[in-house]
Amino acid sequence: MKINSTNRHMKIIKPSLFIISLLLLFSFNVSAQNSNPIRFSTSDIKNKTQKRTYVQSFNLNKDAFLSMEFTLNKPLITYLKELAPNLSQEELLKKGSFQFSFFVDNQLIHTENLHKGAGTNKAKTTQLTYKIPLVYPERLDFWGWFMWLKFMKMSGGRDVLDEGKHELTVKVSTYINDTAFKTGKVLAEGKIDINVEELPYDASLIPVQKITPMKDLKISKSNYKKERIEDLNKKIAQGRFEHINGIVILKKGEVLIEEYFNNSNRESLHDPRSVGKTIASTITGIAIDDQLIKNEKVTIDNFYNLKEYKNYTPKKDKVTIESLLTMSSGFIGDDNDFSNPGNEEFMYPTENWVKFALDLPMSNRKVGEEYHYFTAGVVVLGDILHKTVPNGLVDYADKNLFSPLGITSYKWQYTPQKVGNTAGGIRLRAIDFAKYGQLYKNQGVWNGRQIISKDWVAKSLSKQIKQPYSDDSFYGYLFWNKTYTMKDKKYETSFCTGNGGNKIFVFKDIPFVVVITASGYNLPYMHSDIDKMMQTYILPAIVND
Repeated sequence: MKINSTNRHMKIIKPSLFIISLLLLFSFNVSAQNSNPIRFSTSDIKNKTQKRTYVQSFNLNKDAFLSMEFTLNKPLITYLKELAPNLSQEELLKKGSFQFSFFVDNQLIHTENLHKGAGTNKAKTTQLTYKIPLVYPERLDFWGWFMWLKFMKMSGGRDVLDEGKHELTVKVSTYINDTAFKTGKVLAEGKIDINVEELPYDASLIPVQKITPMKDLKISKSNYKKERIEDLNKKIAQGRFEHINGIVILKKGEVLIEEYFNNSNRESLHDPRSVGKTIASTITGIAIDDQLIKNEKVTIDNFYNLKEYKNYTPKKDKVTIESLLTMSSGFIGDDNDFSNPGNEEFMYPTENWVKFALDLPMSNRKVGEEYHYFTAGVVVLGDILHKTVPNGLVDYADKNLFSPLGITSYKWQYTPQKVGNTAGGIRLRAIDFAKYGQLYKNQGVWNGRQIISKDWVAKSLSKQIKQPYSDDSFYGYLFWNKTYTMKDKKYETSFCTGNGGNKIFVFKDIPFVVVITASGYNLPYMHSDIDKMMQTYILPAIVND
């Protein structure tokens, strides 16, 4: 019998599919044998009397508790030893730990390489069973709670877990970060169905708020996409964007959008933390314009006898005002390193913040060449200004900056020596922060008066020094620089930024100043939330296609 081409192909395919199925089944069995199951529970992990029950699904925004549990075949240290057999136990515990991977609907969302401080060394060398809290109605001092927070609020978990049903997969493996970064095999894996319910919200907070007329700023008649701002308002009302107090947007110097939340209003004074640092830059520029300071190249030994302070070296004599403005003074000071002796948290309890700064040793970095965020250096800058300008920093700032801008409602914080605190914290209204940003957008001019020189504005907003955070991260004179991208088009901005999510954006090539005031102090996701607001809602609302 003659075999047609179709039958001939079928006879060839059948054995191949059979073999593939066997291989897949074998692969699945090997994987199942090599990794242990993760079980999930919605019981209160702190309630020792409650019977622990295990579940297949979790209701996000409704269920109060979620934890996971798995058991290893061997202690963690054994698996780390397999990854790096040449390292001692002490080195393994310093350089490695668990790696957790979170997948939503098979898409990797967050990878957590546990810090060496997460868990005790005893647990890492003896423990087999782990019970890890993830969701809890109050803050827990446990690395699992923080890991879930980072997955949800810093890596985008809450955005991909939109309303409806999803599948969450968690995989546990190991890592070693020695001469190279290495990850081990999957030790435990589990899946749970996530049902996401809509967060409740007050519908009255959604519509765009009406702008009340004022004397010194006109209301813009320009159009914008109100539905995008209303989408943002809904997210704020639902708590997707937390602790937002105000949003003010100026277009060509006129008020386009003015929104307030969480019991704030136009008259509220906002604590913007390090946004206040930038005002020190402004006053420096004005003092140079007034010839009270020759220029920013002046060294600080013109204002202090540095030999009277601890750790003197001739290198301190080379520290310039400019290096304080660009966070590149070379002092051993880094606010991003909590163990650094010059960290601002060590400064605040002292009786003299300037002495704290000038007592610090110098690093081996060359003055003016390497960025390290150094709040104490800006305190020194504020003290120099206070010594130099007539009647002190606060009075000079009022007469030469705030009064010309029509800013009368504000509140300074002070150092222990009763000098205006340039570390941050001067409180203004959100609308007045917008005026301050518009002054720079106007190249230093307000109502026809040159308050800051055009040259100083250009220097302040320019890319004076590279920051280590990203390829497009630069620093000017106490101004940050970055670029947003929307529909393949780039939007460059200079901005002031402060703890809690506070920002003043001055855009370069589009006619906007954007102010966001917020009070999410010390929450690590606030700055990324503001970027999300800008990228997804604000720029699409105000920029023409």
